[in-house]
Amino acid sequence: MKYQILLYALLFVFLGCSQTNKKSSPELKTSRYLDYSDRDDKLSGGVKLIPIETSAGTFNVWTKRVGNHPTMKVLLLHGGPGATHEYFEAFDSYFPNAEIEYYYYDQLESAYSDQPNDKSLWTVDRYVDEVEQVRKALGLDSDNFYLLGSSWGGILCMEYALKYQQHLKGLIISNMMASIPDYITYANEVLGPQLPAEVLKEIRALEANGDYANPRYSELVVTHYYPEHVLRMPLEEWPDPVNRAFAHINSDLYLTMQGPSEFGVVGDAKLKDWDITAELSKITVPTLAIGGAYDTMDPKHMEWIASEVQNGEYLHCPEGSHLAMYDDAETYFEGLIGFIKRVDTETKK
Repeated sequence: MKYQILLYALLFVFLGCSQTNKKSSPELKTSRYLDYSDRDDKLSGGVKLIPIETSAGTFNVWTKRVGNHPTMKVLLLHGGPGATHEYFEAFDSYFPNAEIEYYYYDQLESAYSDQPNDKSLWTVDRYVDEVEQVRKALGLDSDNFYLLGSSWGGILCMEYALKYQQHLKGLIISNMMASIPDYITYANEVLGPQLPAEVLKEIRALEANGDYANPRYSELVVTHYYPEHVLRMPLEEWPDPVNRAFAHINSDLYLTMQGPSEFGVVGDAKLKDWDITAELSKITVPTLAIGGAYDTMDPKHMEWIASEVQNGEYLHCPEGSHLAMYDDAETYFEGLIGFIKRVDTETKK
Protein backbone atom coordinates (compact mmCIF):
# COMPACT_ATOMS: atom_id res chain seq x y z
CA MET A 1 0.00 0.00 0.00
CA LYS A 2 2.79 2.41 0.92
CA TYR A 3 4.36 1.82 -2.50
CA GLN A 4 1.09 2.77 -4.20
CA ILE A 5 0.92 5.98 -2.17
CA LEU A 6 4.52 6.82 -3.13
CA LEU A 7 3.78 6.14 -6.79
CA TYR A 8 0.71 8.42 -6.73
CA ALA A 9 2.73 11.14 -5.01
CA LEU A 10 5.47 11.00 -7.66
CA LEU A 11 2.89 11.05 -10.44
CA PHE A 12 1.20 14.10 -8.89
CA VAL A 13 4.54 15.94 -8.68
CA PHE A 14 5.39 15.05 -12.29
CA LEU A 15 2.03 16.25 -13.63
CA GLY A 16 2.27 19.41 -11.58
CA CYS A 17 5.72 20.18 -13.01
CA SER A 18 4.47 19.52 -16.51
CA GLN A 19 1.56 21.91 -16.10
CA THR A 20 3.85 24.53 -14.57
CA ASN A 21 6.29 24.24 -17.51
CA LYS A 22 3.44 24.55 -20.01
CA LYS A 23 2.20 27.71 -18.35
CA SER A 24 5.63 29.30 -17.96
CA SER A 25 7.07 28.42 -21.39
CA PRO A 26 6.59 30.98 -24.15
CA GLU A 27 4.32 29.89 -26.98
CA LEU A 28 6.32 28.13 -29.69
CA LYS A 29 6.40 29.90 -33.03
CA THR A 30 5.95 27.51 -35.93
CA SER A 31 7.36 28.45 -39.34
CA ARG A 32 4.86 28.50 -42.18
CA TYR A 33 7.58 27.92 -44.76
CA LEU A 34 6.27 24.48 -45.72
CA ASP A 35 2.61 25.13 -44.95
CA TYR A 36 0.81 24.78 -48.28
CA SER A 37 -2.66 24.63 -46.74
CA ASP A 38 -3.90 27.90 -48.24
CA ARG A 39 -2.14 27.63 -51.61
CA ASP A 40 -3.95 26.84 -54.86
CA ASP A 41 -1.15 24.42 -55.82
CA LYS A 42 -1.44 22.30 -52.66
CA LEU A 43 -2.66 19.13 -54.38
CA SER A 44 0.14 19.31 -56.97
CA GLY A 45 2.90 19.83 -54.41
CA GLY A 46 3.65 23.30 -55.72
CA VAL A 47 3.52 22.43 -59.42
CA LYS A 48 1.72 24.83 -61.72
CA LEU A 49 1.40 24.73 -65.52
CA ILE A 50 1.38 28.26 -66.91
CA PRO A 51 -0.11 29.05 -70.35
CA ILE A 52 2.25 31.15 -72.48
CA GLU A 53 0.97 33.20 -75.39
CA THR A 54 3.24 33.14 -78.46
CA SER A 55 2.98 34.05 -82.14
CA ALA A 56 2.53 30.34 -82.84
CA GLY A 57 -0.23 29.77 -80.29
CA THR A 58 -0.60 29.03 -76.58
CA PHE A 59 1.66 26.52 -74.86
CA ASN A 60 2.15 25.40 -71.25
CA VAL A 61 5.35 25.74 -69.26
CA TRP A 62 6.03 23.81 -66.05
CA THR A 63 6.87 25.46 -62.73
CA LYS A 64 7.19 24.13 -59.19
CA ARG A 65 7.17 26.25 -56.03
CA VAL A 66 9.09 25.23 -52.92
CA GLY A 67 8.28 26.98 -49.65
CA ASN A 68 6.59 30.21 -48.63
CA HIS A 69 8.09 33.61 -47.89
CA PRO A 70 6.39 36.97 -48.35
CA THR A 71 9.46 38.96 -49.43
CA MET A 72 12.06 36.46 -50.72
CA LYS A 73 10.95 34.55 -53.82
CA VAL A 74 13.48 33.35 -56.44
CA LEU A 75 12.63 32.28 -59.99
CA LEU A 76 15.35 29.99 -61.40
CA LEU A 77 16.25 30.26 -65.10
CA HIS A 78 18.16 27.20 -66.29
CA GLY A 79 20.90 27.12 -68.89
CA GLY A 80 21.22 25.55 -72.28
CA PRO A 81 19.27 26.77 -74.12
CA GLY A 82 17.23 23.62 -73.82
CA ALA A 83 18.56 22.26 -70.53
CA THR A 84 16.19 21.62 -67.60
CA HIS A 85 15.40 22.72 -64.06
CA GLU A 86 16.90 19.48 -62.75
CA TYR A 87 20.44 20.70 -62.11
CA PHE A 88 19.05 23.33 -59.73
CA GLU A 89 18.03 20.55 -57.32
CA ALA A 90 21.16 21.33 -55.26
CA PHE A 91 19.18 24.36 -54.04
CA ASP A 92 17.02 21.95 -52.01
CA SER A 93 19.97 21.52 -49.65
CA TYR A 94 20.33 25.26 -48.93
CA PHE A 95 17.30 27.46 -49.66
CA PRO A 96 14.74 25.76 -47.37
CA ASN A 97 16.97 26.17 -44.33
CA ALA A 98 17.21 29.87 -45.18
CA GLU A 99 13.40 29.93 -45.68
CA ILE A 100 13.75 31.35 -49.19
CA GLU A 101 10.83 30.56 -51.48
CA TYR A 102 11.97 29.41 -54.92
CA TYR A 103 10.55 28.24 -58.23
CA TYR A 104 11.79 25.58 -60.58
CA TYR A 105 10.86 26.35 -64.17
CA ASP A 106 11.34 24.53 -67.47
CA GLN A 107 11.40 26.99 -70.33
CA LEU A 108 9.34 26.31 -73.44
CA GLU A 109 10.87 23.42 -75.44
CA SER A 110 12.49 22.00 -72.29
CA ALA A 111 11.75 18.90 -70.17
CA TYR A 112 8.26 19.02 -68.61
CA SER A 113 7.12 22.05 -70.62
CA ASP A 114 5.50 21.87 -74.05
CA GLN A 115 7.86 21.27 -76.96
CA PRO A 116 6.27 22.60 -80.14
CA ASN A 117 9.63 22.35 -81.97
CA ASP A 118 9.03 25.70 -83.64
CA LYS A 119 12.31 27.47 -84.45
CA SER A 120 10.51 30.77 -84.97
CA LEU A 121 10.08 30.85 -81.17
CA TRP A 122 13.78 30.31 -80.48
CA THR A 123 14.80 33.93 -79.92
CA VAL A 124 16.08 35.85 -76.91
CA ASP A 125 13.23 38.37 -77.07
CA ARG A 126 10.58 35.66 -77.17
CA TYR A 127 12.06 33.92 -74.14
CA VAL A 128 12.25 37.22 -72.24
CA ASP A 129 8.55 37.72 -72.93
CA GLU A 130 7.93 34.20 -71.61
CA VAL A 131 9.68 35.02 -68.34
CA GLU A 132 7.46 38.07 -67.94
CA GLN A 133 4.33 35.96 -68.47
CA VAL A 134 5.58 33.46 -65.88
CA ARG A 135 6.25 36.29 -63.42
CA LYS A 136 2.70 37.58 -63.75
CA ALA A 137 1.18 34.12 -63.37
CA LEU A 138 3.16 33.46 -60.19
CA GLY A 139 2.25 36.83 -58.68
CA LEU A 140 5.85 38.00 -58.29
CA ASP A 141 6.77 41.70 -58.13
CA SER A 142 9.30 44.22 -56.90
CA ASP A 143 8.52 43.66 -53.23
CA ASN A 144 9.59 39.99 -53.41
CA PHE A 145 10.92 38.96 -56.85
CA TYR A 146 14.52 37.81 -57.29
CA LEU A 147 15.50 36.48 -60.72
CA LEU A 148 18.42 34.05 -60.94
CA GLY A 149 19.77 32.99 -64.32
CA SER A 150 22.48 30.37 -64.80
CA SER A 151 24.54 30.34 -68.03
CA TRP A 152 21.98 30.86 -70.85
CA GLY A 153 19.57 31.76 -68.05
CA GLY A 154 22.01 34.58 -67.22
CA ILE A 155 21.50 35.99 -70.71
CA LEU A 156 17.76 35.90 -70.13
CA CYS A 157 17.90 37.56 -66.73
CA MET A 158 20.13 40.40 -68.00
CA GLU A 159 17.85 40.98 -70.96
CA TYR A 160 14.81 40.77 -68.67
CA ALA A 161 16.27 43.40 -66.36
CA LEU A 162 16.90 45.75 -69.27
CA LYS A 163 13.22 45.54 -70.23
CA TYR A 164 11.35 44.85 -66.98
CA GLN A 165 13.56 45.73 -64.02
CA GLN A 166 10.73 47.71 -62.43
CA HIS A 167 9.33 44.33 -61.37
CA LEU A 168 12.58 43.08 -59.79
CA LYS A 169 13.78 43.20 -56.21
CA GLY A 170 17.12 41.59 -57.01
CA LEU A 171 19.02 40.10 -59.97
CA ILE A 172 21.50 37.22 -59.87
CA ILE A 173 23.67 36.51 -62.94
CA SER A 174 25.20 33.10 -62.31
CA ASN A 175 28.23 32.08 -64.39
CA MET A 176 27.50 34.13 -67.50
CA MET A 177 29.27 36.89 -69.41
CA ALA A 178 27.55 39.83 -71.07
CA SER A 179 29.13 39.14 -74.47
CA ILE A 180 29.20 35.94 -76.50
CA PRO A 181 32.07 37.24 -78.70
CA ASP A 182 34.11 37.78 -75.51
CA TYR A 183 33.16 34.28 -74.34
CA ILE A 184 34.36 32.83 -77.67
CA THR A 185 37.66 34.71 -77.36
CA TYR A 186 38.17 33.44 -73.81
CA ALA A 187 37.48 29.85 -74.87
CA ASN A 188 39.81 30.05 -77.86
CA GLU A 189 42.68 32.06 -76.42
CA VAL A 190 42.71 31.10 -72.72
CA LEU A 191 40.97 27.78 -72.06
CA GLY A 192 41.57 25.98 -75.36
CA PRO A 193 45.38 26.11 -75.12
CA GLN A 194 45.14 24.50 -71.67
CA LEU A 195 43.94 21.27 -73.30
CA PRO A 196 46.50 18.63 -74.33
CA ALA A 197 47.91 19.77 -77.69
CA GLU A 198 46.82 16.64 -79.54
CA VAL A 199 43.27 16.91 -78.17
CA LEU A 200 42.92 20.56 -79.19
CA LYS A 201 44.30 19.79 -82.64
CA GLU A 202 41.72 17.06 -83.21
CA ILE A 203 38.87 19.26 -81.91
CA ARG A 204 39.89 22.09 -84.25
CA ALA A 205 40.08 19.72 -87.21
CA LEU A 206 36.56 18.47 -86.57
CA GLU A 207 35.30 22.05 -86.19
CA ALA A 208 37.01 23.12 -89.41
CA ASN A 209 35.08 20.40 -91.23
CA GLY A 210 31.82 21.28 -89.47
CA ASP A 211 31.78 17.70 -88.22
CA TYR A 212 30.01 18.50 -84.95
CA ALA A 213 27.72 15.48 -85.13
CA ASN A 214 30.71 13.16 -85.08
CA PRO A 215 30.62 11.24 -81.76
CA ARG A 216 34.35 11.82 -81.50
CA TYR A 217 33.78 15.57 -81.14
CA SER A 218 31.50 15.11 -78.12
CA GLU A 219 33.84 12.51 -76.66
CA LEU A 220 36.84 14.83 -76.81
CA VAL A 221 35.06 17.87 -75.39
CA VAL A 222 33.16 16.03 -72.66
CA THR A 223 36.15 13.95 -71.56
CA HIS A 224 38.81 16.66 -71.53
CA TYR A 225 37.01 20.01 -71.23
CA TYR A 226 33.92 19.44 -69.14
CA PRO A 227 35.60 18.01 -65.98
CA GLU A 228 37.94 21.02 -65.96
CA HIS A 229 35.54 23.87 -66.71
CA VAL A 230 31.88 22.75 -66.55
CA LEU A 231 31.92 20.68 -63.33
CA ARG A 232 35.22 19.90 -61.67
CA MET A 233 34.56 16.33 -60.69
CA PRO A 234 35.40 13.07 -62.47
CA LEU A 235 32.57 12.36 -64.90
CA GLU A 236 31.60 9.19 -63.03
CA GLU A 237 31.06 11.28 -59.87
CA TRP A 238 28.81 13.93 -61.38
CA PRO A 239 25.64 14.31 -59.25
CA ASP A 240 22.44 12.75 -60.50
CA PRO A 241 20.57 16.07 -61.05
CA VAL A 242 23.35 17.24 -63.38
CA ASN A 243 23.39 13.99 -65.32
CA ARG A 244 19.62 14.09 -65.74
CA ALA A 245 19.72 17.70 -66.95
CA PHE A 246 22.31 16.82 -69.60
CA ALA A 247 20.47 13.65 -70.58
CA HIS A 248 17.20 15.53 -71.06
CA ILE A 249 18.58 18.55 -72.93
CA ASN A 250 16.76 19.56 -76.11
CA SER A 251 19.69 18.99 -78.45
CA ASP A 252 18.10 20.69 -81.47
CA LEU A 253 17.42 23.88 -79.53
CA TYR A 254 20.87 23.77 -77.92
CA LEU A 255 22.64 23.26 -81.24
CA THR A 256 20.66 26.03 -82.94
CA MET A 257 21.24 28.63 -80.24
CA GLN A 258 24.59 27.67 -78.61
CA GLY A 259 26.31 25.20 -80.91
CA PRO A 260 27.46 21.63 -80.24
CA SER A 261 29.09 22.10 -76.82
CA GLU A 262 30.10 24.44 -73.98
CA PHE A 263 33.50 24.91 -75.65
CA GLY A 264 32.61 28.38 -76.94
CA VAL A 265 30.06 29.09 -79.66
CA VAL A 266 30.91 27.82 -83.13
CA GLY A 267 29.25 27.65 -86.52
CA ASP A 268 26.18 29.78 -87.19
CA ALA A 269 24.57 29.49 -83.73
CA LYS A 270 21.98 32.20 -83.12
CA LEU A 271 23.73 33.55 -80.02
CA LYS A 272 27.16 34.03 -81.60
CA ASP A 273 26.85 37.84 -81.88
CA TRP A 274 24.90 38.52 -78.68
CA ASP A 275 26.46 41.36 -76.69
CA ILE A 276 24.91 43.80 -74.19
CA THR A 277 28.08 45.16 -72.60
CA ALA A 278 27.17 48.70 -73.64
CA GLU A 279 23.78 48.45 -71.90
CA LEU A 280 24.72 47.06 -68.49
CA SER A 281 24.90 50.51 -66.92
CA LYS A 282 21.14 50.82 -67.41
CA ILE A 283 20.54 48.09 -64.80
CA THR A 284 19.80 49.79 -61.48
CA VAL A 285 18.33 46.91 -59.44
CA PRO A 286 20.62 45.26 -56.83
CA THR A 287 22.67 42.74 -58.82
CA LEU A 288 24.93 39.85 -57.88
CA ALA A 289 27.29 38.43 -60.51
CA ILE A 290 28.72 34.98 -59.72
CA GLY A 291 31.77 33.44 -61.36
CA GLY A 292 34.15 30.55 -60.83
CA ALA A 293 37.93 30.53 -61.13
CA TYR A 294 37.79 27.58 -63.55
CA ASP A 295 34.59 28.64 -65.32
CA THR A 296 33.95 28.35 -69.05
CA MET A 297 33.27 32.07 -68.66
CA ASP A 298 35.97 34.64 -67.91
CA PRO A 299 35.80 35.41 -64.15
CA LYS A 300 37.35 38.85 -64.71
CA HIS A 301 34.55 39.70 -67.13
CA MET A 302 31.92 38.55 -64.63
CA GLU A 303 33.55 40.68 -61.94
CA TRP A 304 33.48 43.58 -64.40
CA ILE A 305 29.71 43.11 -64.82
CA ALA A 306 29.27 43.83 -61.11
CA SER A 307 31.13 47.12 -61.49
CA GLU A 308 29.29 48.11 -64.65
CA VAL A 309 25.71 47.83 -63.35
CA GLN A 310 24.68 50.62 -61.01
CA ASN A 311 24.23 48.54 -57.84
CA GLY A 312 26.31 45.40 -58.22
CA GLU A 313 28.57 43.05 -56.33
CA TYR A 314 30.65 40.05 -57.35
CA LEU A 315 30.80 36.60 -55.77
CA HIS A 316 33.96 34.71 -56.70
CA CYS A 317 34.06 30.93 -56.25
CA PRO A 318 37.77 30.03 -56.04
CA GLU A 319 37.16 26.29 -56.45
CA GLY A 320 34.25 26.66 -58.85
CA SER A 321 33.68 26.12 -62.54
CA HIS A 322 30.59 26.73 -64.67
CA LEU A 323 28.45 24.75 -62.21
CA ALA A 324 29.99 26.36 -59.12
CA MET A 325 26.80 25.50 -57.22
CA TYR A 326 28.23 21.97 -57.15
CA ASP A 327 32.03 22.18 -57.12
CA ASP A 328 32.21 25.19 -54.78
CA ALA A 329 28.79 24.85 -53.18
CA GLU A 330 29.54 26.35 -49.77
CA THR A 331 31.00 29.54 -51.24
CA TYR A 332 28.22 29.75 -53.83
CA PHE A 333 25.27 29.35 -51.50
CA GLU A 334 26.67 31.32 -48.59
CA GLY A 335 27.24 34.28 -50.90
CA LEU A 336 23.94 33.88 -52.74
CA ILE A 337 21.81 33.56 -49.61
CA GLY A 338 23.69 36.44 -47.98
CA PHE A 339 22.92 38.67 -50.98
CA ILE A 340 19.22 37.81 -51.01
CA LYS A 341 18.86 38.45 -47.28
CA ARG A 342 20.83 41.72 -47.39
CA VAL A 343 18.64 43.09 -50.15
CA ASP A 344 15.55 41.95 -48.25
CA THR A 345 16.74 43.68 -45.07
CA GLU A 346 17.74 46.89 -46.81
CA THR A 347 14.40 47.24 -48.59
CA LYS A 348 12.57 46.98 -45.25
CA LYS A 349 14.43 49.91 -43.71
